[in-house]
Amino acid sequence: MTSLDTYRAEWFGNIRGDLLAGLVVALALIPEAIAFSIIAGVDPKVGLYASFSIAVLIAFTGGRPGMISAATAATAVLMVTLVRDYGLEYLLAATVLAGLIQIGAGVLKLGFVMRYVSKSVMTGFVNALAILIFLAQLPELDPRSVGWLTYVLVAAGLAIIYLFPLLTKAIPSPLVTIVVLTVLVMVFGWDVRTVGDMGELPDTLPVFLIPQIPLNLETLMIILPYSLAIAVVGLLESLMTQNIVDDLTDTKSDRNQECIGQGISNTATGFIGGMAGCAMIGQSIINIKSGGRGRLSCFTAGVILLIMVVGLGDLVSQIPMPALVAIMIMVSIGTFSWSSIKALRTHPQSSSVVMVATVVTVVYTHNLAIGVLVGVLLSGIFFAAKIAQLFKVTSTISPDGRERVYIVEGQMFYGSVEDFMEAFDFKEALDKVIIDVSRAHIWDISAVAAVDMVVLKFRREGARVDLIGMNEASETIVDKLGVHDKPGGLDKRTAGH
Repeated sequence: MTSLDTYRAEWFGNIRGDLLAGLVVALALIPEAIAFSIIAGVDPKVGLYASFSIAVLIAFTGGRPGMISAATAATAVLMVTLVRDYGLEYLLAATVLAGLIQIGAGVLKLGFVMRYVSKSVMTGFVNALAILIFLAQLPELDPRSVGWLTYVLVAAGLAIIYLFPLLTKAIPSPLVTIVVLTVLVMVFGWDVRTVGDMGELPDTLPVFLIPQIPLNLETLMIILPYSLAIAVVGLLESLMTQNIVDDLTDTKSDRNQECIGQGISNTATGFIGGMAGCAMIGQSIINIKSGGRGRLSCFTAGVILLIMVVGLGDLVSQIPMPALVAIMIMVSIGTFSWSSIKALRTHPQSSSVVMVATVVTVVYTHNLAIGVLVGVLLSGIFFAAKIAQLFKVTSTISPDGRERVYIVEGQMFYGSVEDFMEAFDFKEALDKVIIDVSRAHIWDISAVAAVDMVVLKFRREGARVDLIGMNEASETIVDKLGVHDKPGGLDKRTAGH
């Protein structure tokens, strides 16, 4: 746990930098929170309340100072079907349950699993997220429902986003885009869709409410798959973002505390009418580059966000949708790892396959958790195949031809047992066989079973067998699971025991 002095320093060690960075982040959070709400199919206030709640709570409970958490596209894309089929109340309940699952993950100290997610899977995850964000904008660009003016305004918005920083970076270009396009639409009275057309904006502070759903097993079965997906994806993106911020700031943070913090934030958010969220890669980088380092920056962003939306709600409702579409296209372009396309030629083929498979699975299923699972499984298979290739067995025969020494080198596990078994000639007439495993390590029950079979087969042919050179870990597993030195060993092994 963080000491009191450290915790105090995380709050008040960089007050001016954190306050200014929090202001910049709050301005950038407003359009994104609204856009993510629209992706999920709910009123803008659901995303805005969520961004306020998550940002403020994670500032107190999170494990990574300087990281920004709020409503995100990664979790929003998982909610579409639930909202469409069952409505907002079920989404709020799923948010609460997702938070409880995340708290459980933190208490069980499952943050360590991030070390088993390869760089290729992370890159695939980020690229797939970028594609999903872009695809979520297509309904707003459908020529059957919008006019030509929408395309002009989106193009103008993108031009401002990418060209304005050439003049100055003091003001975030997405904010300039919103202001300019909103003023143009209001002055000229252009007929384009606005935020106000998408749903109701908040005009009051959030209040505590319990989701109005039946409390029974059927409800649990409906929301559980969504809650699991939201919890897993939320933690994956949060812990990936945590790694990025750790690297940017040259500091270490607590993964398990971050899991608990994300869980507390989401659980509480579901009770004030907000949707689930997680850490935001783009906003966290904006915060760090704007000088934010402590917990105060995230807290400030959440508070200013709520003050601006509640106080300026009438103005926010006039924001044209093309402005938000332009911002989300910018987010998707900025999120996508373009260097990974070029790296497909130079990276190992297995790494490229893992990355592409992760992207394809996520885009096909619209579920980041399934894509990451496929990527991790493929990474494991390719890794096992590589390790199995480093395995070999050599042998020497005595001058009289009656004794053979087999030398086993490498890792003995399920991926190498076939090569191990094929290395032995059981029909050779020998008095003695020595199997030297001093350069090998026996890892699993498959390897133990293979050792048993080799020893027992040679003994059945009348040879004496000595197994030598086992290290302590290998000896422990062989003594525990092996049967070649136990009565009736061959019968037990051939019977599959």
